[in-house]
Amino acid sequence: MIDVKGVSVGYNDHKIVENMNFKIDQGEFFGILGPNGSGKTTLLKAITGLLPLMEGTIELKGKPLQQFTSRELAKLVAVLPQQSTESFSYEVKETVMLGRYAHQKGLFKGKTEWDSEVVDKTMEQTGIASFQHRYLHELSGGERQRVFLAQALAQEPEILLLDEPTNHLDLSYQKSLLDLIRTQTIEENLTVVAIFHDLNLASLYCDRLLLLDKGKTKLLHHPEEVLKEEHIEEVYQTKVQKQAHPLVAKPQMVIVPEGQESEDFLLDKRYLLLDEESIHFSAPFPLKCMSSGIIGAGIGWYTHFINRRVSVDYDCSDYKEDMKDYLIEKQLDPSLSVGMMTALDLTNMVCDRFESLGKSVFVVVTAGVGNAMDVSTSYQYDIDFKPGTINTWVFINGNLSDEAYIEAIVTSTEAKVRALQDMGVRDRRTGNLATGTPTDSILIASNQKGELEPFAGPITPVGKLIGRGVYEVTKRAIGRYMEKIKEGG
Repeated sequence: MIDVKGVSVGYNDHKIVENMNFKIDQGEFFGILGPNGSGKTTLLKAITGLLPLMEGTIELKGKPLQQFTSRELAKLVAVLPQQSTESFSYEVKETVMLGRYAHQKGLFKGKTEWDSEVVDKTMEQTGIASFQHRYLHELSGGERQRVFLAQALAQEPEILLLDEPTNHLDLSYQKSLLDLIRTQTIEENLTVVAIFHDLNLASLYCDRLLLLDKGKTKLLHHPEEVLKEEHIEEVYQTKVQKQAHPLVAKPQMVIVPEGQESEDFLLDKRYLLLDEESIHFSAPFPLKCMSSGIIGAGIGWYTHFINRRVSVDYDCSDYKEDMKDYLIEKQLDPSLSVGMMTALDLTNMVCDRFESLGKSVFVVVTAGVGNAMDVSTSYQYDIDFKPGTINTWVFINGNLSDEAYIEAIVTSTEAKVRALQDMGVRDRRTGNLATGTPTDSILIASNQKGELEPFAGPITPVGKLIGRGVYEVTKRAIGRYMEKIKEGG
């Protein structure tokens, strides 16, 4: 559809874009990225024919760009520029009808029935039909941008060129505009070329991305390859971190502000508060966590960690809302907290810090094994849901990768199982050695300080500390529980 071969273009004999080579297929949503001054708009102007080429050729549907007349080009290509603050005193429908100009014939270029049908259709598609008789100056920025998109689509183009289409639009309008454009690529086989400043929007909507750096191609690939930390940091000269989108299989980039480093506090029992109704670890700054808590499950940043004691016959029907209410009552923000529950006497809690080679972990465990079970045979019998009986917290003084968080959970779980087996804890239903309880919970939290720990398996320095710490603290917690059972406590 679009074939750019060896193109260089600029102003006053000064090249802004040099030696561009790429092809864009029909129906593709193609994004152009790059910092200010990298040549994005210059390249787009070259594709529209507004700037003469210094070198190379651009072909549209196999025909050189310069061989198109202005009317032929207008039928093939539509342009949606950055939103202008100027609003002329035209009605919405009149503005959209201007998109039919290239298709109108005759000296006076009167509109036809087909022109009206196309305009009505595009107004419906873009959601502006309800205010078609209002004037542009009466509309919001997002509504005006939809009008200009409708005008572009009314040209019935095969190619749509967009220069920062979501500039100055709020989140709702950004999403609805790009959803609509994406739908056009699928249903109408429309080819879209768009400049983006927002890397995350480009990732979500584009099939491929062209990353420019100082007027040259840095990378041309699908979003998963282009949006890698090393590429973005080199081109934009800023620290970023790649994250997975929670619902869509596309990468997302977040900036890492400078000057946000907290003091290097070691995580230990200084921050642990214990009373009759809860164990509360109050961190001196937010920690990055992965947990299975009732509140704060998954990955996030949290400051407060609560293991709340509830009665053995606690009604679990609305436990999440109940935990939120509990945190609020304690003047804790649920969005900054991880919350777990246990029916154990909290004096059963055991904690300890383990250190080696400049690395350290702080482990907190509450363990009751009256309902211990063997997970491999749990399918054979019904198990009642009861408040958690083995809750494991591992606070790490270190900087963990996402992989390391997962491995830390695996290492902790293996250490817990070994502790249960070495303490001779058995599933009362089968007599087998137990692997845990039906409602065990786990938390891995790190202060994210120091050199990156890519892994946390049992052969790594931090993994060794986790394995040792969870094993020893869990054994002591189980031993304390068993002693109190014998004493009738």
